[in-house]
Order: sequence, then structure tokens, then C-alpha cells
Amino acid sequence: MTRAYRLLAPVALSAALALSSACSILPKSEPLDIYRLPVNQSRATAPGQALPWSLQLLKPQAGDALNSARIAVIPRGNLISSYKASRWSDPAPILLRNRLLDGFQRDGRVRLLSTDDSNLQTELALGGDLQAFQTEYQGKNAQVVIRLDARLIRGYDQKILSSQRFEVRQPLSDTQVPAVIAGFGQASDTLTRQVVEWAVEQGQLAVKH
Repeated sequence: MTRAYRLLAPVALSAALALSSACSILPKSEPLDIYRLPVNQSRATAPGQALPWSLQLLKPQAGDALNSARIAVIPRGNLISSYKASRWSDPAPILLRNRLLDGFQRDGRVRLLSTDDSNLQTELALGGDLQAFQTEYQGKNAQVVIRLDARLIRGYDQKILSSQRFEVRQPLSDTQVPAVIAGFGQASDTLTRQVVEWAVEQGQLAVKH
């Protein structure tokens, strides 16, 4: 054994032991519960007469606090936080866009549907700004709040044809995370019904002109 090897061996062994010791004291990652938005519980309506125009569903624009998979909560005042160890399966704008797509499919009147995941040309598009997708506390009372500033857009020139604010507040009797998720499902269903009715009405007016 050379003299250099005898000198380096203890150093290497000490480094390996230190690394092993450091790894053993690192905190273990906390288990993460991933939630999807609950499946729409309302019954699909009997399909009405198919409308001749096509519609693309766009992901709503959102700020950093909502454009993520964190489940947002405002526990007091202007403090925005999120539920510990719980996440959505997708960022909130995608969850809402997909819920709206499902709502149009269940309604059945607009059948030529697509999303902005596909680069398709459509006569109309539905987008907007997601202003709230969170739980809010007022004292001990909590509610899910979803607020969407919706815009109906003409496809070929991106002109805004109509806009409308929709807001749903769903009270919560239970503030455990599974109950909160159920509240988001109920609020999303209510908002979806309102947006579908508005978009169909405004879409019909738009194609007549």
C-alpha cells in the first residue's frame, strides 16, 4: 500500500460516513393527498337541437396563487394560504376548463367542442379570468368561492362579443379537506350551469349577426 493511499483512505472514509449521516437526518417528505375535482353529480339533460356553431374552451387566465395545483384557502383577511399536504390533480384553471367542457357535453346543444390543447379553428371561444377558486373564512364560517370573468370571443379575429362575471359561494358545514373538496365540486357544478346557459344564449345571438 502506497503512502499516498494510506493518507487518502481515512479522508475518503470520513467523507462517506459524513454523507451517510447527513442523509439519515434529512426530514422525510410528508405524504401528499392529490384530489381531483369531484365528478359532476347533476343529471345530463335530454339533448336539445344541435347548434350549428363550434366552440373552443380556453383555460382561464389566473394569478400565481390560483394558477397552480395548490388548494387555496384564505383563513383571514388578505392572507392566501393552501391546505397542507393536499393538492389538486391539475392547476385550478385546467380543472375549471374541463368542468365547463363536461357541462357543455352534458347539455348537448353545442356539440362541436374542443379545448385549447388542440390547435383547431372554431367559430367561437370561451375564456376569461379566474379571479377566485378558494375557500374563504369569515370567523368560524367557511365557504368555497369561485369567481370567473367569462368572455365569449369570435374565433377568426379574437373580438370579444360578450362578457359576464359569474360568482358562486358554497357554504361548508365541515372544514375537513374531503368535505372542502366536495364543496368545490358543488360550486363548480352551479357555476358551470350558469356559464353554459349564458354562452349558448350569447353564441346564438352572435351567429345571427
